[in-house]
Amino acid sequence: MLEQLKQEVYKANLELPQRGLIKYTWGNASAFDSEQQLFVIKPSGVDYDSMSPDDMVVCNLNCEVVEGTLKPSSDMPTHAALYKKFNDIGSIVHTHSPWATTWSQSGLDVPAMGTTHADTFYGSIPCARFLNNEEINKDYEYETGNVIIETFEKRGLNHWEIPAVLLHGHAPFVWGKDCENAVMNAVVLEEVCKMNIFTRQLNPFAETLPQSILDKHYQRKHGVNAYYGQK
Repeated sequence: MLEQLKQEVYKANLELPQRGLIKYTWGNASAFDSEQQLFVIKPSGVDYDSMSPDDMVVCNLNCEVVEGTLKPSSDMPTHAALYKKFNDIGSIVHTHSPWATTWSQSGLDVPAMGTTHADTFYGSIPCARFLNNEEINKDYEYETGNVIIETFEKRGLNHWEIPAVLLHGHAPFVWGKDCENAVMNAVVLEEVCKMNIFTRQLNPFAETLPQSILDKHYQRKHGVNAYYGQK
């Protein structure tokens, strides 16, 4: 079942340590099949050196395992909540990459300081609130997804214009149209967080990117009349 998707998810998970986004098993990637309303995710706590595509676990949006002999990632319910709400997302990546996690622990949004940011994210990347005790004790991982959804709804954010979120005290979740795109967005987020930290150290009063430049760089790559790259 979903053999091609298993291959893609397997490769995406292997790419996370290769890109310096995780250590040990501190992260996960998944991919969603919108026709079957099922998603594939890595197994929980399995070493990357011994993992295979056949170890990937197929789940439904009710957080039930449909196929697989191993337990899915403990973050599986968070992925399910996001796929259920944002049904057009093709892949989700969760990491504990050091720079984005440092920013998550600060509780601050990631402002658009330069065009590197604007090429991928159309505005500040939000940092969601801490979960409260009721949410933690109810269903921690699923409620984590609900807090992400709440953040985008309350702030009126478009999940395609800003395909990432930080969780206060936790780490980032990033998404894309497919595994390759989601991993790339996670890499860009990590680099932007690193750049911003050094920028603010050099100049604590550094200005954010003017809206006109933010518009230009985002639209030339993602807008209706985008001209970045080859046709």
